[in-house]
Amino acid sequence: MTALKTDDFMAMKGAGYYSQATIGAKHVMDNAAGLILDALERRPLADDGTDFTMTDMGCADGGTSIDMVGRVLSAVRAKCPSRPIRMVYTDLPRNDFSQVFKNVHGLTGLETYAKSISDLYVFASATSFHRQIVPAGSLDLGHSATASHYITEVPMPIENHVHMVGATGATRDAWRAKGAVDWENFLLNRTRELKPGGFLALFNFGIDEEGRYLGSTGGVSMFDTFDRIWREMAAEGIITEAEVLATNFPQVYRTVEEFRAPLDDPGSPVYQAGLRAEHVETRVVRCPFAVDFERHGDAAKFARAYIPTLRSWSEPVFLAGLSPERTVEERAEIVDAYFGRYEAEVARAPHGHAMDYVHCYMICRKV
Repeated sequence: MTALKTDDFMAMKGAGYYSQATIGAKHVMDNAAGLILDALERRPLADDGTDFTMTDMGCADGGTSIDMVGRVLSAVRAKCPSRPIRMVYTDLPRNDFSQVFKNVHGLTGLETYAKSISDLYVFASATSFHRQIVPAGSLDLGHSATASHYITEVPMPIENHVHMVGATGATRDAWRAKGAVDWENFLLNRTRELKPGGFLALFNFGIDEEGRYLGSTGGVSMFDTFDRIWREMAAEGIITEAEVLATNFPQVYRTVEEFRAPLDDPGSPVYQAGLRAEHVETRVVRCPFAVDFERHGDAAKFARAYIPTLRSWSEPVFLAGLSPERTVEERAEIVDAYFGRYEAEVARAPHGHAMDYVHCYMICRKV
């Protein structure tokens, strides 16, 4: 089975599912908004009447970032009354952009900034962040959270796992190399887009200094559980070994050193284009569902709340791994059964399950 390009199948679950289920991603951005506001203070904006442009790259339905974006754009408006503000939401072509506009324009239950900021213009671009999104020299602030770990395509199947964090030897090396190429390209595209003095706020999944990563912070490993349950279904004949091999998350989790490499090496195209790391740190944001479980102690309730946050972003990967010769209905039934097994496992033995968020937080400026 031939690996698909990420653009061919990847999208967060739509119709509002993503932002309702993925509360932790919102906590990440809300808690890190101060880093963006501090960056705005370090290099004050001129109130010169020119357009101010911000992008939210990998926005999903826009709900998880809506409060953070509101705080940032409100600060821009307060500092620069004369500047029109252009807010551009970007994601892959299969994204549910109708839900983005419903959220931003107040047609759902979410509070929105759009009604309180004057001279504001909201756009969307169904363009991968592995390509240039806005015209060169037009971007003031590029933001991306929980997104740049997605690579353009799978470099090779992972024989023993569904995610590169479980790969070893030459396979892991191939994935890390692909991640390095795509990361450099991501940064180069952003550097072309940025105005001199403009900056990037990138809060993205990685491997921290203690070796922790999303869903693997000392308890039950989420990705190991993903892999084990999928292989159990193959052992039972529900899916095939070929389908297991075709199931690969198109993601690379980078270390801090790998994140910094193109920005610190004077010989790299990114450095030569003028992009510099202004602030770099890692943080762990606890899984809100696990925190809630500590309070209420109801294992079944925890499992029902927890599995949707996993499913909101992982479901397309499992669907894409299944043979196209299966009907749409059959593939949906298999994936429903898969997540049903995961939920039953969490309900049966809940302790240790958590999707703690491990991010590398970067502010990068074009000098």
